[in-house]
Amino acid sequence: MELRIDSSVLTDVVAWAARVLPVRAAVPVLGGLLLEAQGDGLVVSGLDHEAAARTGAAADVAVPGRALVLGRRLVDICKVLPRSPVELAVEGSRLSVTGGDVRFGLSLLPLDDYPAQPALPEQRGVVDADAFADAVAQVAPAAGRDESLPVLTGIRLALDGDTMTLAATDRYRYALRTLEWKAASAEAADVVAPARRLTEIARSLAGAGDVRLSLDAGSVGFESGAMRTTTRLLDGRLPRHDKLFDLGDPVTAVTDRAALLEAVKRVAVVADGGSPLQLEFTGDALRLRAGYEDDVAFQCLPAALSSDEPMTVAFNPAYLLDALGSFDVPEIRFHLLGPGQRALLTDPTGAAHRHLLMSVKPPLV
Repeated sequence: MELRIDSSVLTDVVAWAARVLPVRAAVPVLGGLLLEAQGDGLVVSGLDHEAAARTGAAADVAVPGRALVLGRRLVDICKVLPRSPVELAVEGSRLSVTGGDVRFGLSLLPLDDYPAQPALPEQRGVVDADAFADAVAQVAPAAGRDESLPVLTGIRLALDGDTMTLAATDRYRYALRTLEWKAASAEAADVVAPARRLTEIARSLAGAGDVRLSLDAGSVGFESGAMRTTTRLLDGRLPRHDKLFDLGDPVTAVTDRAALLEAVKRVAVVADGGSPLQLEFTGDALRLRAGYEDDVAFQCLPAALSSDEPMTVAFNPAYLLDALGSFDVPEIRFHLLGPGQRALLTDPTGAAHRHLLMSVKPPLV
């Protein structure tokens, strides 16, 4: 194998494929990136037991061929290459990487032991990459972190006609986002993909325009141009949101989202040990309070409450920050049932994104 390629192009494709590599590979070859020089381009592939990625770029190929090298080492090398054309060539048991007056030699891994890339599942439709990335970013904060409950570490991906629904929950909060997409068939689907993997994929595809989504019983795949990636699905289903999000006739309150986000960050400084942050809504104001006994903090903001009676609720400050940060709107609307009950945060102008939090009863002070 021998080829010539721009260093910045090489860096991009290597970094994109290396996203799926395990931090510590139980099988050494799974820590490798497969480089394939063919025709007029370079194809770079990586995989582990959960995900796979493949991409490519134009290159001047002198000698077609394949090489498998340690992926993270190649990523590190690409970061320090001079901005100039780079030559890659297999020389005996090494891959040489030469840029300007800098030269690296990487030991080759055995190609015979490297698994084949999984095929893409059946194509289900097309989604805008930026809209999908935004939607995943909005629900991902609510996904669980407890690996003993693996399905709760995932994001629900439901397809119903031209509507895609993304959702995540860790039992204490539940985020939901709907968006339009172009379905290729009327067949519905409801699966759960790992939140970390789906977040990485969505970020990496941002700006790619239309992305083809593929799906089968065990994996979900995305493809745009030379980029294609798959990740395995999680077993199980997330709890349904229908009844949870039906609050009946709640009290509502509207306030400036950015101002509240900054106020929560400020007041939560004294909320030691995750103690709750209290929100006291009155007719035209919102009073934040955190801390008790010696260390306390307060801040007041304008707000509009739908009830003549004041409403006081309290939240885990980190959860409230995640919820507020997942919106990108001027104002936020609270739908409140009372202390210790469910509270729903929405955009006052629409319902595409909703974030449910469990409030806690404010302590007596």
